[in-house]
Amino acid sequence: MKDIYLIRHTTPAVGKGICYGQTDLDVTESFMDEADIIRQHLPSPFSSVHSSPLQRCSRLAEHLFPGQDHQIRLHNELMEIHCGQWEMRSWDDLPKEEVEPWMKDFVNIRIPGGESYLDLHQRVTKTFTRIREDAAGQKGPIAIVAHGGVIRSILSHITGTALIDSFKVFSLHYGCVIRVYGPPEGLQYEMLSNQAPLEKEQHKPKSFYSGNAD
Repeated sequence: MKDIYLIRHTTPAVGKGICYGQTDLDVTESFMDEADIIRQHLPSPFSSVHSSPLQRCSRLAEHLFPGQDHQIRLHNELMEIHCGQWEMRSWDDLPKEEVEPWMKDFVNIRIPGGESYLDLHQRVTKTFTRIREDAAGQKGPIAIVAHGGVIRSILSHITGTALIDSFKVFSLHYGCVIRVYGPPEGLQYEMLSNQAPLEKEQHKPKSFYSGNAD
């Protein structure tokens, strides 16, 4: 199987403590520096590039693979989890009667007006499998530029990790680069770059970090 490089987007322009998923956030002023670090861990050329259509991913794909813009394929299925009625609201302001049940079973319970983690996992793994199958006749590696939830879902899929454990098992910082390799029946992964930011990400409830997240 062709190597697949999973690339998480750079730091998004959003305040701390804000719940976001499919909101189309811009990148920050550190975008170029973060992208340069990512590029150091990528081979060249790639046979195909796939990305979430949200600009924090698509802009990175265009920047990392200049001259291959026509080959960048955007997939709605690679977008982050849909946070529904919680999008762009402070976690502290969300109704406890909605958040607490979700915290206990975020895999199966849907965010009001949005998705569960299982919903995301199902659409992501179908798309990941299709990307792999479509690349069967290609020579070079494949790039997927996506979000933390999407990449955790893929890693859970290939390693057999329970979704409930994925935030504890896979610590993924902005701009991380992961190489997936091996035969289809025994995929493995290698973390190539995963630099911790100066400040910890704070776009989940504080209790989520202490319990289920990185």
